[in-house]
Amino acid sequence: MMPPQMGYRADMALTRPLAQAVVVITGASSGAGAATALEVARQGGTVVLAARGEPALDAVAERCRAFGGRTAVLPTDVTDPAAVQRLAEGSAALFGRVDAWVNNATTGAVGLFEEIPLGQLRQVIEVNLLGAAYGMRAALPHLRAAGGGVLVNNASALAAVALPYQSVYNAAKQGVRGLADTVRQELRVTGEKRISICTVLPAGTAAPVRQYAAGRRIAPPPPVQPPEVAAHTIVRLLTRPRREAYAGGIAARLRVNWRATPIPTEGDRRRATVRVGALLGLAAGTAAGTIAAVTRRHARSRRW
Repeated sequence: MMPPQMGYRADMALTRPLAQAVVVITGASSGAGAATALEVARQGGTVVLAARGEPALDAVAERCRAFGGRTAVLPTDVTDPAAVQRLAEGSAALFGRVDAWVNNATTGAVGLFEEIPLGQLRQVIEVNLLGAAYGMRAALPHLRAAGGGVLVNNASALAAVALPYQSVYNAAKQGVRGLADTVRQELRVTGEKRISICTVLPAGTAAPVRQYAAGRRIAPPPPVQPPEVAAHTIVRLLTRPRREAYAGGIAARLRVNWRATPIPTEGDRRRATVRVGALLGLAAGTAAGTIAAVTRRHARSRRW
């Protein structure tokens, strides 16, 4: 496995060792969120797991507790700002403080932009962009109260590289990246140097959001990497913050190729996604391919 590719340095790491830190993770029931929780727990840290699916969270929590650390499950809908605020307050009440926060909850919609139902378009924006914004608003006061800390947003490499059939997901993730950059500057302008805001940009990840669409099992367009790659980068950011980090060599190469030769790379990406469109009937002008973070029951509008 290639080491994660790092970007510009941020200012401060955690104010205490990871083994003593309290880390809140949204979207923690699967994918990069679950993998991050397991890695933090393996290193002795305390993890608070948040997502909508409580049974899946409980399963991840059981694996985390096997490492001997402290773990809590707080089911949360990240599209509800009051629920996210309760997550922050509940985490601090349980463990005395919050040292790090990882915004990882995600959902997607696959389809031609003009054919994605407006309800699903809104859902993708709410989960990915507003969910991250609510998380940042809730986390910052607690990180400040802890004497400083690290906030990591999972923005995906699609925040920098456009992909056909992923218009609204691209837009949401680019928004997350811009939000992190702006809030980071605001913190510095106001003299806040104890909090680092980091953005991780992984390539496609083998996770439930990519396994099914419109009731059909599909393979994500290449390149794809296991969620542990993103998790490794996220955990590294907690102790060695950077403003941005491309998770793994695949994501870094996507960025380099896109900047150096955007037209050929765009063509390569388009060809790589043609088979996804064909599987979903998109070429025939149907909206049947739209999804929002799906489950093994082939649901079309659930988040985890």
